[in-house]
Amino acid sequence: MKKNHHIAPEVKEQIVKRITTIYGWLGAGARNAPSWVEVAKLRRENKALLELVGEITLKLSESQKKN
Repeated sequence: MKKNHHIAPEVKEQIVKRITTIYGWLGAGARNAPSWVEVAKLRRENKALLELVGEITLKLSESQKKN
C-alpha cells in the first residue's frame, strides 16, 4: 500500500538548498584533488624519504652499538 506524504514547499526548498550545498562541496573537492601525475610524484618522494629515514636509523643504531 503506497502512502502519499505531503511536504510543505518551504521544507522542500530547504532540502534542495542543502543538497545544492553538498554538491557544491563535492565539486570543490574534486577540483582540488591532485592529478594522477601528482600522486605518482608524491609516492616516489615518500618512498625516497622512507629510504632515507631507514638509512639514518641504521647509521644511528650502528653508532650507538659502537659507544
